[in-house]
Amino acid sequence: RKRFLSGLTAMEKKLAEYKCNTNEAIQLKLVRFPEDLEDENTTFNPEYSHQVFGDDEVAFGYKGLKILLYYIAGNLSTLFRIEYTSKVNEKFDCVEADDVESKVREIIPPGFCTNTDDFVSLLEKEVNFKPFGMLLHTYSIHNEEAGEDITYQIYKADMTCPGFREYHERLQTFLMWFIETASFIDVDDERWNYFLVFEKYNKDGATLFATVGYMTVYNYYVYPDKTRPRVSQMLILPPFQGEGHGAQLLETVHRYYMSSPTVLDITAEDPSENYVKLRDFVLVKLCQDLLCFSPVKLMQGFSQEMVTEAQQKLKINKQHTRRVYEILRLRATNMGDAEQSRSYRLDVKRRLIGPYKKKQRELAKMRRCLRPEEMTNQLNQIDLNLQREQLEESFQQLVSDYRRVLERLAQA
Repeated sequence: RKRFLSGLTAMEKKLAEYKCNTNEAIQLKLVRFPEDLEDENTTFNPEYSHQVFGDDEVAFGYKGLKILLYYIAGNLSTLFRIEYTSKVNEKFDCVEADDVESKVREIIPPGFCTNTDDFVSLLEKEVNFKPFGMLLHTYSIHNEEAGEDITYQIYKADMTCPGFREYHERLQTFLMWFIETASFIDVDDERWNYFLVFEKYNKDGATLFATVGYMTVYNYYVYPDKTRPRVSQMLILPPFQGEGHGAQLLETVHRYYMSSPTVLDITAEDPSENYVKLRDFVLVKLCQDLLCFSPVKLMQGFSQEMVTEAQQKLKINKQHTRRVYEILRLRATNMGDAEQSRSYRLDVKRRLIGPYKKKQRELAKMRRCLRPEEMTNQLNQIDLNLQREQLEESFQQLVSDYRRVLERLAQA
């Protein structure tokens, strides 16, 4: 029996060597030049792979597993290959390796290349690729590495643009690797709008376009004759993150809808923390010059005038306007002045306490149904102290988030 156990652990050890972390195994590239294929610096990895490979993000059965997903920078034609140094063998090891290929095939559209030569010959045709839809905005960002300004463009596209449907299928595969709860959308629903960011670059004297990122927005109907666009997904591809493209994209989308009299305001579906920070920055930037946000008015407190003006002129909803007010009021407040600082703290905490108050009301209702000995006074005391602590914590966290937004604004 002992021998059997030690034999088992040796077997287990051997099998453990055949486990690969799929976030490391998946190698992504956006290819502009043939030499990018060999260049380690152009490779990036997913943040998530659990939607394809399960919660452990592990593929079993391979040593040295590489899942290559290379995309041509503009139209995203795909090369998909799997490489490994060794694989478990059902005959000898009595176990079966995961079918990695079919798992990946489920999320990437058909029509990909499986060998490098085909991929490189497609790369030569890339000069014909042009962005889809209507140009909304052009901007440039100084690139230290290149020592020059690089030009970017934002387009609005829809499914009637020739080739866009197929391109979008390739583009949306990135969501699986970079958004934790991503899902593919129903492209046959005409209420979707697509906003795309491209970089212009030069290759052999020609101007080409590379995909930088995109946003999908769903136009909800609001009775009787308005729509409420809701941001669904937004992704700036990793090689371009941290350069300010997200802010450019969100501001462009706001400006696009601002010109439409039928749009009520813009919301977002289940926004991530990063998205909220981005939105704070963009909305504060848009609002800071409105008269209703002058320092004098900020000091008088949050007003209906702010809500109305932000909604009518900038399509910002009430909840977001309130955050903008708090950020701009922080900028106008001298936090070193005890009176000003106290007034600001009370103002923000009054909003933060809303959900707690609601909980109090629910508790009060419960109390009416329960005998006094079941709901002791002690419970309320613990509750109140905990509440104060949580409230103070929430307030401090907000102020530090707000300060970051103001710092970014000062640099903009």
